[in-house]
Amino acid sequence: MRAARLSPLQLLSCAALIVTLSMGIRHGFGLWLQPLTQAHGWNREAFALAMAVQNLAWGALGIGAGMLADRFGPYRVLWAGAILYAAGLAGMALATQPWLFMLAAGVLIGAAQAGTTYAIVYGVIGRQIEPQRRSWAMGVAAAAGSFGQFLMVPLEGWLIDRFGWQGALLVLAAAVLAIGPLAWGLREPDFHGGAAPTRQQTIAQALREAFGQRSFQLLMAGYFVCGFQVVFIGVHMPSYLKDHGLSPQVASTALALIGLFNVAGTYAAGALGQRLAKRKILAAIYALRSVSIVAFLAAPLTPTSVYLFAAVMGLLWLSTVPPTNAIVAQIFGVAHLSMLGGFVFCSHQVGSFLGVWLGGALYDRTGSYDVVWWLAIALGGVAALVNLPIRETPLARAPQRALSGA
Repeated sequence: MRAARLSPLQLLSCAALIVTLSMGIRHGFGLWLQPLTQAHGWNREAFALAMAVQNLAWGALGIGAGMLADRFGPYRVLWAGAILYAAGLAGMALATQPWLFMLAAGVLIGAAQAGTTYAIVYGVIGRQIEPQRRSWAMGVAAAAGSFGQFLMVPLEGWLIDRFGWQGALLVLAAAVLAIGPLAWGLREPDFHGGAAPTRQQTIAQALREAFGQRSFQLLMAGYFVCGFQVVFIGVHMPSYLKDHGLSPQVASTALALIGLFNVAGTYAAGALGQRLAKRKILAAIYALRSVSIVAFLAAPLTPTSVYLFAAVMGLLWLSTVPPTNAIVAQIFGVAHLSMLGGFVFCSHQVGSFLGVWLGGALYDRTGSYDVVWWLAIALGGVAALVNLPIRETPLARAPQRALSGA
C-alpha cells in the first residue's frame, strides 16, 4: 500500500523557500564582478570563467544528485547541498588566486546548486502532486525562485554597500544553511529508512528509453539555449550597463525587476501548461526572448529602456522551467524524474557555460558584448523551432517486473 502523500501546503512552502534561497543568491553574482575583480586586479574573464565552471559543474553533477535523490529521497541531498553552498560562498570571499576562486565559486557552488535547485525539488513535486496539478505546482516553485531573485538581488546589493563584497558573501554563507532545516518538509513517506520505492525500470533502462526519444533530444537542445541566454544576461548585464554610463543601482533594479516579473511569468507558464501544448509555450518563450533583445539593442540605452527590457525578459526568464520539466514527467513518468531532469538541465548548463564564458572572453578581446548579444538572438530563433516537433504523449511500455530500489 502506498504511503500517504506530503501535504501540498507543506511541500510547496518548503520547496519555495529552498528555491528562493538557492536561486535568489546565485542571481545576484553579477553584482560581485566589478568589485571583486578590481580588488584582486583580475580581468573579467577570470570571474566569467569561474561562473562558467559553476554552471557546467551544476549541470554535470546535477545528474548524480538527481540519481541520489531518486534513490534515497531529497533530504540528504539538500543538506549536503546547503553545506557545500556555504563553503563555496565563504571560499569566494577568501580566495586570493583565480584558481581558488574557481574552485569555490565554480566547483563547490556548482555542486551545491545541483543539490538544492529544480531537479531535486521537481522530483518531489512530480511524485507527490497528482498529474492534473503537476504543471501548476512546478510553476509555483519556479515563481518562488523568481521571487527569491526579486528579494535577494537588492538585499545582496545592500549587503555589499554595508559590509563590503567580502563581508556580504560571508553573511550569505550563514544564511544559505537554512536550506538544511527546510529540507525536513520534503521528506517523502515512500523513502522511509533510506529505501527507494518500487520501480518498473532500472536507471539504465530509463536512460536508454529517454535518449532514444527524439522529443527528449529536442527538449535538451532547446534548454541549451535557455541557459546561454539567461546566464549571459544575468552575469554580464550589470557590467554592460556600467560600461554605458548607467549607475550600479540601475543594474540592481533591473535584476530585481527580472525576478519580480518572472514570478508572474513562471506561474503563468505552469498554469498554461495545464491547458495548452507545452511545446508551443516553450517555442513562444524562446521567440519572444529574441524579439525583446533586438528591441533592447535597437532602443536608446536609458534607465527606462533597461527597466522595460527587464520587465519583458522577466516574464520569459525562468518560464521555460515548468513546461520543460512537466514534459519530461508527462512522457516518461516520475520514477526517475530527478535524474532525467538532471540530464536535461545539464544541457541547459552547457549553454550557461558558453554564454557566461564567451561574454567575458569576447569582451576582453573586443571591448564589447555585441557578438554575444547577437548569438543569443539567433539561438533563440533556433530554440523556438526545435521545440515545435516535440511529442508530449506518455510512452506506452510493455509490462515489466517491479524492481525495488532501482
